[in-house]
Amino acid sequence: MTVIALPRVRRRAPVALGACLLSFAAFWWAQRAAHVSMIDLMVYRAEGETVRAGGDLYALRTTEAHLPTTYPPFAALLFTPLTLLDTSTMRTLATAGNLALLVVFVTLSLRLVDHARVEGVWWASAAAVWCEPVWTTVRYGQINLLLCVLVLWDLTRRPWHRWAGVGIGLAAAIKLTPALFAVFLLVTGVVAYVRRGPAGPWLRHARGAAVAFAGATLLAASVLPYDSWRFWSRMVFETGRVGLVEDTANQSLRGVLARLLHTTQPGLWWVAAAAVAGSLGLGVAVAAELRGRRAWAVATCAVTALLISPVSWSHHWVWCVPMVLILGTRGRATAVGAAQATAVSTALVTAAGTSLVFCSYALWWVPHGPGRLELQQTGAQLTLSALYEGAGLVFLTLIGVRLWRTCRTV
Repeated sequence: MTVIALPRVRRRAPVALGACLLSFAAFWWAQRAAHVSMIDLMVYRAEGETVRAGGDLYALRTTEAHLPTTYPPFAALLFTPLTLLDTSTMRTLATAGNLALLVVFVTLSLRLVDHARVEGVWWASAAAVWCEPVWTTVRYGQINLLLCVLVLWDLTRRPWHRWAGVGIGLAAAIKLTPALFAVFLLVTGVVAYVRRGPAGPWLRHARGAAVAFAGATLLAASVLPYDSWRFWSRMVFETGRVGLVEDTANQSLRGVLARLLHTTQPGLWWVAAAAVAGSLGLGVAVAAELRGRRAWAVATCAVTALLISPVSWSHHWVWCVPMVLILGTRGRATAVGAAQATAVSTALVTAAGTSLVFCSYALWWVPHGPGRLELQQTGAQLTLSALYEGAGLVFLTLIGVRLWRTCRTV
């Protein structure tokens, strides 16, 4: 009788946990069967070795692909502990660490949409591990999930907490793209101030991010003065070091335009597209935040950063996880009365369609690889190789339309 009286959530959680563990075990086996190289993890280790040896960080070329250092010097400092591990142990710990980070990322994403139930975390994690951005993140030994967790940890806490801004600041010091979240907080505070509303929380949050970023950057400069000078005076502007702009894996607006225009230098077309997308995306994010829609604001800011970045590899799109969760819960959160069933159905269909985009691996169905085959893609191939950008633009549009409708009903 006692067992029967237990809350349903307590009976369902072990089942969900078991399903998640089975999914993770299958994922681990599949990664090993695919003989993943974890090539980016090897680059991180080489950066740490270069720091310990006092070498030239930005002259480094490592692995069979001769990959260079592309992150700020602060990241290289964080990579130095990797030099204490042998390759096999490092890869095992990296895989386990990324799977643990995925669970934390899903937890924070569900907390963002106010659906942080225990069994929901396990079910969502079991499914999310198979989407292409997560698969590729683990395959390369990337740090995307760590950066996302830092940002969401920061943005799911109260804005007046002691460490407000630290997560965003550290993430931006490791890799510059998350800095747009600090800009988003600053602009939100300024707009609130102009409207004569309470701007303090956002401005304080943005200030905390700036202080954390500056502190980490200055720490790196004190330890690696020459490398810091080279990065901030030169390397930060050399986006070509990251990789070929037309590469199918580059799922940014710049990559799409390079493939669409069959050129390696989309030039002003990209500048104009990035300016428009950045302005509109940031505007939608600020509007959502001021209307109390933190989940919409955070996801919109993340998608905007991915779209306007010169290079956004497919594994950077791990932000698809909160995107799908937001789309799936949007109808339930906003609909009432007789329209609720229709709204929920629409939301679930939209979420399912977005999940299909990121779980289909369709961007790899097109010609790619040596010989710059991406510059010869046809119409259908161009569509497949722009799926992530398309999903991102559709997401921004849906959020923008929803905000407009909300504004009209107020």
